[in-house]
Amino acid sequence: MHSPSTKKPNGKRYAYEWYVVVICMLAYVFSFIDRQVLALMIEPIKRDLHLTDTQFSLLHGFAFSLFYAVMGMPIAYLADRFARPRIIAAGIALWSVATAACGLSQSFTHMFASRMSVGVGEAALSPGTYSMLADFFPKEKLGRAIGIYSLGSFIGGGIAFLVGGYVIALLKHASVFTLPLVGELRAWQLTFFVVGLPGLLVAFVFMLTVRDPARKGLAQDETGKAKRVAMSDALRFIAQHRKTFFCHYLGFSFYAMGLYCLMGWTPAFYMRRFGLTPVETGYMLGIVMLVANTTGVFCGGWLNDWLLRRGRTDAPMRAAWIGAACMLVPAIAFAQTTSLGASLAWLVAAMFFASFPLPTSAAAMQALAPNQMRAQISAMFLLVSNLVGLGLGTTLVALITDKVFGSPLAVGNSMAIIDAVAIVLAAVLLFIGCRQYRASIEGEAHQTRVTIDTADTRQNVPPAATTTT
Repeated sequence: MHSPSTKKPNGKRYAYEWYVVVICMLAYVFSFIDRQVLALMIEPIKRDLHLTDTQFSLLHGFAFSLFYAVMGMPIAYLADRFARPRIIAAGIALWSVATAACGLSQSFTHMFASRMSVGVGEAALSPGTYSMLADFFPKEKLGRAIGIYSLGSFIGGGIAFLVGGYVIALLKHASVFTLPLVGELRAWQLTFFVVGLPGLLVAFVFMLTVRDPARKGLAQDETGKAKRVAMSDALRFIAQHRKTFFCHYLGFSFYAMGLYCLMGWTPAFYMRRFGLTPVETGYMLGIVMLVANTTGVFCGGWLNDWLLRRGRTDAPMRAAWIGAACMLVPAIAFAQTTSLGASLAWLVAAMFFASFPLPTSAAAMQALAPNQMRAQISAMFLLVSNLVGLGLGTTLVALITDKVFGSPLAVGNSMAIIDAVAIVLAAVLLFIGCRQYRASIEGEAHQTRVTIDTADTRQNVPPAATTTT
């Protein structure tokens, strides 16, 4: 069953379409709560499971990102062909159960397997959501819609810190809890149950209330009919625009590396450098993310739409380049100052600009790709972005801390090094990518016109005249 057309009469609001944005954002909130709460509990998890910083980084980054990235492609292939809401709802249910399973972990191996399962479930959300929103909204509203959806990442991250801090404070006087059928659990293990299981309710509501929209902007064959597109076609499309996707995929991936370094290691930095407790750190960073990051996502989406209205066809790449350039100094300075107040001020600025690429990276892909390829091309981007940004970035910080500096107290210096390199690379690639993206948009628009003209010509050709003798 399809949702109502997005061709609304002038002045009519997109009521149902915005509801879908909100429910998708809510799912994104839970996804980031489930993936981010781990960072706040770094010290008790390291202590109880006997982990190094490098092992913890593998749990936080690599274990999640590996299967999030690898499973994204086959799941996106299904999303480009079948009902997207059902696929997304199944993913929400899977990652919610897997998050709760993290609370049963008794070793590094058990936690690693649970985090991989979280990644598999979350791989279903963003590619399918981006594809649906591109069908629900016209291009000039898409940046705003994706921006609001993207708010969920930082609302979720902020809530993860706040809820994690609250639960730790609530349970700080009890070391072990006993649950029916489960047995004894430590406070950090119980936290995974508290944040994971409510996601099952979101999956249920999503399944019942979200309808798959009619697909728009379908790739056409020579006769003007929609054609079936295989995964190989999506790869050929990427190869056809390889300069654009090289700059897009790697530029936004290095941008993500800077962001994930901040999100993954800032709790440890403040606890080690300034002696804050997990509760104090959770409350402080939760507020920072809820204010700075959510504002940054909104402003990134707004800037994208504003540039489009001014005729900038490269608006998504341009808005991201501006954000990366503005992020560089704050991302380094926050970890180098000796004042907690100054460090927080720099962190707020860094988090604000670090959030710009969430709506713009998705808007760029949805505007360029044909409908039948959108989820797959998004999944390919998420594969590169998560392996480079989350998997590699967070692990490099830990390796430099453990192997180069040899002290957990040096994590701030490690973050500054990785952020500096990643953000410079992001800014350069996105700046170069603006010109490549304009060329790709113009090329696709020309190809669409040629296909339509060819189809019209074939339909209007009169039957061949018969000759008489």
